[in-house]
Amino acid sequence: MYLPKHFEVTDPATLHAVVHACPLATWATVVDGLPLVNHVPFHLDPTRGEHGTLIGHVARANPVWRNPAPSVLVFQGSDAYISPNWYPSKHEAHRQVPTWNYEAVHAHGTLTVHDDERFVRGMVGRLTRRHEAGEPRPWKMADSEPAFIDGLLRNIVGIEVNITALVGKRKLSQNKDERDRLNAADTLEVRGQGDLARSMRQQG
Repeated sequence: MYLPKHFEVTDPATLHAVVHACPLATWATVVDGLPLVNHVPFHLDPTRGEHGTLIGHVARANPVWRNPAPSVLVFQGSDAYISPNWYPSKHEAHRQVPTWNYEAVHAHGTLTVHDDERFVRGMVGRLTRRHEAGEPRPWKMADSEPAFIDGLLRNIVGIEVNITALVGKRKLSQNKDERDRLNAADTLEVRGQGDLARSMRQQG
């Protein structure tokens, strides 16, 4: 990833926060000498390993788990187009151009496969509890017939990715004058991009 110093993020808590908030990873690896890209949600356990461990599952029919090559998993945070018209300085000197602001974390790691029912059942339970927590009546595996759940669990494989490096980028107009950055943030807020707007305001 192209990473100018003023956009680089190294704080582990900030990097983990992006992964937690945006758990669907774009997972890139190599299988049989060819690039393979999947989209898989992961649970981050920050207490395991130097940079944390990602836990998830894939379909048994997916070839990605059969060849555990080094991987890169991309977690994409908030993003938005930025018009030069949102910068006050543009209207004075006409020396601004369009850009795109975004937050992203790349997790480099190695894959461990857990092809056993106990691991898979526990992992699915954890993922379900987390993502159902905001529902009025959270769904749980016990809501379905045991035989139905057992059949589904046999068709997936548990995986862990031990994170060997975390690379973070937050392109949030840090290279612009404060008034330009804040006015762009205000415009995004009005347009419903509150998360990115708050991140831009924090760069001062």
